[in-house]
Parts: sequence; C-alpha cells; structure tokens
Amino acid sequence: MAKRYRVGEVTVTALADIDLRINDGEFVVILGASGSGKTTLLNLIGALDSPTSGSIRVNDFDLTEATTRERSAFRRHSVSFIFQTFNLFPGLTALENARFGADTAGRTDADEAARQALAEVGLAERFDHFPHQLSGGEQQRVAIARALATGNPILLADEPTGELDFQTGVQILSVLEAQARSGMTILVVTHNREISRVADRVIQLSSGHVVSDGPPAGGRAAVGDLQW
Repeated sequence: MAKRYRVGEVTVTALADIDLRINDGEFVVILGASGSGKTTLLNLIGALDSPTSGSIRVNDFDLTEATTRERSAFRRHSVSFIFQTFNLFPGLTALENARFGADTAGRTDADEAARQALAEVGLAERFDHFPHQLSGGEQQRVAIARALATGNPILLADEPTGELDFQTGVQILSVLEAQARSGMTILVVTHNREISRVADRVIQLSSGHVVSDGPPAGGRAAVGDLQW
C-alpha cells in the first residue's frame, strides 16, 4: 500500500510499500519523527483518507472498495479517534462532549458510557464544566473519554499524551493499556520512544517506510516504569 500527494509539479510519497497486519487486541505504537508518515498511516486505517495504490482491510471490510456512506458507517461503528487537537464542542459540557461520541456510535446507554469514560480518565468531578473552564490536559482527557465512550473495537490515537504533563500522561497510557487488555485494538502514533516501551508491538516509520516492526527493545515495560 502506498500514499502519494501531488504538490505543484512534485509528487510527494508519504507512505511507500507498506505491508502490515495488526491483530485484534494488540497495543501498537507507530513511532517516527515528524514527516515520517505515521499520521498518514493512522488516517488511512481510520478511513479518513484513501491509499494511492494497494488496499486496506479492517475486520475483513475492504476500505478501498467502500462507498462514502460505507466509510462513514465504518468510522461511526468500528473506530474511535483521539486527535492532537482536542476538537471539543465549546458550547457542550465535558459530559455532553463525551456523550457525543457514544451517541454517534448509536449506544443505547450513552449517558452511562460517557460518565464511566470520564471517570476512567480522572474527570468524575468535571462533568458539568465547559471546555474553557478546563486546563489543556483536562480537555485532552475529555477528548479521550469521548473516544472511549463509543465502545468501538478499534482506537486510533495521534499523540494522545502530547498536551499532558507526565503524571496525567501516565494515567492515560494506563487507561489505554487496560482497554487493550480487555480486547480493544489500540494504535498510538507518537514521536516519544519512551511511550513505545509499554506497547505489545512497535512499528517504526522513516520517510514513509517501515524500518522496524516488533516488540519494544528490551521487552515490554510497565507504565509505572516510564520516564520522560
């Protein structure tokens, strides 16, 4: 699979010759510097973009052959996203923002799911706060709770700890690790090599190519052993 962009007279290759299989319930870190193609890969897996060549199958569903409506349904019911930017609705409370994810996924227990997700990320006392009343770290945790509240089996996270202090970042990684252990497939994009130590598998990208793919060097570490 490959992804190329046309920029004026120049063709830019964002991803080249990518051949990967990710198993259900894996906690995968996609590691690489800025411009390595890691966010592009995440967007392709999440049906936010399409490959220039090759194919992508997620849970036996061929994204490359899917219609716009089918891709939209796939995003609602199969994947959840955590973006670098919070993308919260400023006029909604933390609970309402989290519930939006559950409602979008069609959950009948949306309110309960949103409350549980916010509690998991340490915001049980912030249900009624609006985004402007929350710190940057708290806003990111609301965004993470919104993703968890969907109950979708795949979670795609683009630098989920990038705006968080170390202590909160560790808390979030613990939540993501617990979700993986319960059967959710987690893909985390990061440039922070230390974070990759808690993954089952580390896929390292450089200039659009996979340069390594396997368990963390030295074996998996406990979240509590991380330092950055």
